[in-house]
Amino acid sequence: MTRVLVAPDKFKGSLDAAGVASALGRGLRDSGADVVELPVADGGDGTVAAALAAGWEPVAVTVTGPTGEPVDTVYARCGSEAVVEMADACGMQRLTGRLAPMTATSRGLGEVIAAAVEGGAARIVVGIGGSASTDGGAGMLSVLGARALDASGAPVPDGGRGLAQVASLELGELGLDGTVLEVACDVDNPLTGPEGAAAVYAPQKGADPGQVRTLDAALVRWADVVAEATGRDLRDSPGAGAAGGVGFAAVALLGAVLRSGADLVLDLVGIDEMLETVDLVVTGEGSFDEQTLRGKAPAVIARRARERGLPVVVVCGRTTLTPARARAAGFADVLALSDVESDLDRCMADAPALLERTGRSVGARFL
Repeated sequence: MTRVLVAPDKFKGSLDAAGVASALGRGLRDSGADVVELPVADGGDGTVAAALAAGWEPVAVTVTGPTGEPVDTVYARCGSEAVVEMADACGMQRLTGRLAPMTATSRGLGEVIAAAVEGGAARIVVGIGGSASTDGGAGMLSVLGARALDASGAPVPDGGRGLAQVASLELGELGLDGTVLEVACDVDNPLTGPEGAAAVYAPQKGADPGQVRTLDAALVRWADVVAEATGRDLRDSPGAGAAGGVGFAAVALLGAVLRSGADLVLDLVGIDEMLETVDLVVTGEGSFDEQTLRGKAPAVIARRARERGLPVVVVCGRTTLTPARARAAGFADVLALSDVESDLDRCMADAPALLERTGRSVGARFL
């Protein structure tokens, strides 16, 4: 019997990765396949869920949401390792009302990290995709022992706007107790300037042009203060602008290492071992496009599978790639739900049934 690894990312706005894997798996089993389901992620929302699906233990914690409200979240634990996720703790998905580009905080991420450290984690993988804030990571640091202060010595207000008042940085005993941080990061933007956190990503978080200028100036001030306090200026480091500057704070003050999000997550869930036991790989995500090929989960899976001589099929909501481009990237076939149902709303609403049907199509072509 043909053994198939089904390892998709989420279909954003429609199904999480586990739901996609389950629907595809049903269709493939109807075709007679032996199916292994492995939901994956690339450092954004779904990162903790991928670890939990691979057998990690959930640990519940209540933290500060992006606008100050308490939210219930979980991190994943396996022995002395933990996976935490910014998106669920204090990311865009936690904004229930209007966006808050000037005041949203990364404080909740610091609280999850602190909880994992207190729980005994010696290594923490931090997924920072899907952030709601542009606060340079100051909110996260305030929980872990480094406080941004204004000229009077008072803590600056939460959010990117508050950084405009920062005058000094109080470096206490950072509460990591030797814990190693690895940050899932798939962008190489600097902290400030035309390619920085404010200019590139703050508009996605609701900032208008004037607010973007204010946020960038505040991040410049923050970078100056951090450089003075640490003796190192890392504002132009690749990835410093990730998650509104969380990448900068993690590297400059927490000694974190930035790594490819997809590679980190795939290592955590043990995909290499599974690839040794299967005959076919089915992956996927909502939109299969050029951005996918720059290091998102399906592209990394295809690379690893290709090293083992395994065919890889991608199932997606839609694709902008030609068949030739997809083949050149290592995919044996591309099946888009939009080719079956062209109405976007119905395609998203009927995704489970369409994916099950597509799973049967994959079976008919490859088994």
